[in-house]
Amino acid sequence: MNKTILLSLAFMAFLAPDASCQTVLNDNTAVKSGYVRHPWAGKRVGYIGDSITDPKNNSDDIKQKYWAYLQQWLGITPYVYGISGRQWDDVPRQAEKLSKEHGNEVDAVVVFMGTNDFNAGVPIGEWYVETEDTVTAAVHGQKQVYKRKKRTPAMTGDTFKGRINIGISKLKTLFPDKQIVLLTPLHRAYATFGATNIQPDESWQNICGEYFDAYVEAVKEAGNVWGVPVIDLNSVSGLNPMVEAQLPYFHDKSTDRLHPSTEGQERMAATLMYQLMTLPVK
Repeated sequence: MNKTILLSLAFMAFLAPDASCQTVLNDNTAVKSGYVRHPWAGKRVGYIGDSITDPKNNSDDIKQKYWAYLQQWLGITPYVYGISGRQWDDVPRQAEKLSKEHGNEVDAVVVFMGTNDFNAGVPIGEWYVETEDTVTAAVHGQKQVYKRKKRTPAMTGDTFKGRINIGISKLKTLFPDKQIVLLTPLHRAYATFGATNIQPDESWQNICGEYFDAYVEAVKEAGNVWGVPVIDLNSVSGLNPMVEAQLPYFHDKSTDRLHPSTEGQERMAATLMYQLMTLPVK
């Protein structure tokens, strides 16, 4: 019995308090009594991202991407817009294309970005621009005009946090009543894709002097800044190519310790299946 079937059976067993009941969760069949239906089963999900999401990247070597496993296990209809090499400044474009082609059909949007911003040396920046102005308020008495400091989101494509602000603002405008989920980027190790594209592992600073974890933390912070759930895939997936024994989860131990292999994609999908169980979706 292969790993995918075992994983599906284990997941159904977890959901089923009554072993005498029988059901199928991965073909959008109605769940019988005694089972809790996965809230994302049968939903239509837009996937925004980079090469780890892009169906064309490593297509000859990887059997399925994480979103294809979720399609297989939960009956999710995937609308995939990820493109290799893209950074957070491409989120608005991908979101607009998703909205134009599928509009209100979309039940949720998953954003998996950030590793290329680190590689490109995009400065982290700040979430807000702070100014001073006057505001009218009544603090347990008559209203008065006060001089106070005020902050507004930094909307700049020159910094990582500014790009996230622009991207999430666009997503919330296009899909105001849909579930939006951010995924933190995975740990990364050495990769070489030619003489002009050699990427050191995450133990090194990038060209702007930042370590990789600063970008992971920024995505996590964005959840509170914008009120969107964040799945810390960097942590909960358990994937770390800096550990030699875990390299089977990555594409090629000699040239590509950055992209997950088929086994890595499947492990990501299994993690997401359980993590998404906690999030409602329309």
